[in-house]
Amino acid sequence: MATVKTKLNVDSDALKQIKLVAVAYSFVDRELFPNEEAYKAEKEVEDRAGQVIEEIKKLGLEAKGYPGDQYLLTNLLIDRPDVIVNLVDTVRGKDKLASTIPAFLEYANIPFTGCGVTGMVIGSNRHLFKELLDYNKIPTPEYKFIKDLRSNTPPEFDPPYIVKLNESGGSMGIDNRAVKETVAQVLKKVEDLQGDYKIPVLVEQFIDGREVTGVVFEDGKTRHVFLAEKKFRIKPDGKHEYTSIESYDDPNAAKYQLVEEELEKKLTELCAKAFEILRFTDYAKFDIRVDEKDGTPYFIDCNPNTSFGPGDQPMTEVMKLHEIEFEEILASLLSYHVKSPTRPKEI
Repeated sequence: MATVKTKLNVDSDALKQIKLVAVAYSFVDRELFPNEEAYKAEKEVEDRAGQVIEEIKKLGLEAKGYPGDQYLLTNLLIDRPDVIVNLVDTVRGKDKLASTIPAFLEYANIPFTGCGVTGMVIGSNRHLFKELLDYNKIPTPEYKFIKDLRSNTPPEFDPPYIVKLNESGGSMGIDNRAVKETVAQVLKKVEDLQGDYKIPVLVEQFIDGREVTGVVFEDGKTRHVFLAEKKFRIKPDGKHEYTSIESYDDPNAAKYQLVEEELEKKLTELCAKAFEILRFTDYAKFDIRVDEKDGTPYFIDCNPNTSFGPGDQPMTEVMKLHEIEFEEILASLLSYHVKSPTRPKEI
C-alpha cells in the first residue's frame, strides 16, 4: 500500500499575481441533447462550476463563471482573466466539440487548465484512443467499432460483451443491462443506442475482474500517478461488477481503496505511458480492469479533463485517499499556469 504522502508543487508567489480566475463550464439546454438522460448527466456541471468558484474564493482569489455558449470567447476577451479553469465537457450538446474550447483559448493566448486540443480530440473518441493504446502495446479489450447500422454485424470475439457510445463521457449509455451474453442481445443494444444518440458505437469484450482508477496529475515539476481500486458493493445486472449510469444515484454503489504495491508499480508505469501517448496534459483519469483469469490490466476508458471539483468526483476521491485535498489540487493548477502562461499545451 502507498504510505508516503505526496505534496504537490504550489507556487504561492504566482498565486498572488492572480486578479481574476474564470471558470468556464458547459452551456446546457435541453434542446441541445439527444435525450433527457444525456441532458441530466451534463446539467450537473453548472453546480460543480459553482463549487469550484467557491473553492477559488477560499484561496483569496476573485472568480467568475462563464457558460460555454456562443458568447464565451467575447466575454473572456473583455474580462481578460489571468487563468481559466476549463470545465466545458460539451459544446452544443456534443462531446466531440469540447476540443473547440482549448483551441480558441490557445488562439487567444489565455492560460487555461486541462487538456489541449489534440488530447481532447483523442479523449472524446473511444475508437481512436483504443487504436493508439493497441498500437503502443498498452492492453485494451478487443472491440468492434460500429459507425452506423450498416456495420452492425456480429463481433469476432467471445462474450461477455459491453456496448458503449463512441463519443461520450462517464457512463452515458451504460445502464444496468449494458453487459450482454449473446450476439443477438448485442445487435439489439447497438440498434437501440444508435437510435437514441445518432452516433457511432463500440462493442467491447467485457473484462470480469477488479477495477482500478488511475489518475495522472501534473504540477509543473512532476507527473504524479495516483491509483485506487473501485470496490463495488452492488452488481447492476446481478452478475457483473461495473459502473452503470443508474449507480451514480447510489452513494453506496462503490468505494475506493488503495491498491497493493506490486499492482501499483505496474499500473503507474502504464498510466504514465498512456498519458503521454494520448497527448494529455494537466490531469486525466483512466479506468482499468484487471482480468480475474490472468491478471492482465486492460485500459477500458480515458477521461482528459475528468470531472474536476470538490466532493465525490472520482479524481478528487482518489487523490484524497492519497492525502491530497482539493484545495491543494486547485492551488497547484492555478499557480502552475499563471507562472507559465505561454506553456505549450501540445506535445
